[in-house]
Amino acid sequence: MGTTANEPVALRLVDREFLIACAPEERDGLLESAAYLDRKMRELRANAKAPGFDRLAVLAAISVTHEFLALRKQHTGSDQSVTDGIAALRRKLEAALDAHIK
Repeated sequence: MGTTANEPVALRLVDREFLIACAPEERDGLLESAAYLDRKMRELRANAKAPGFDRLAVLAAISVTHEFLALRKQHTGSDQSVTDGIAALRRKLEAALDAHIK
């Protein structure tokens, strides 16, 4: 079983280019992530007074992290609802089986 070498991928963020090494199978996800980050940084730049690149990067990181945590919290809540529903169904099934056996 051979290992695949990382390849450099050129990413563009607010008119700056970065070369990032990644595995070929991760390339599309990396490009998609960079495009999302670029849009977020441009959006923030449009609403700020002459922010520097570093400041834009930090603001975008905070914004994206906030989105991620909100989605994770929402997803966790959904998982708990499903778990609770399954537990309720299991209790009903057990009760029905107990009543049928008696």
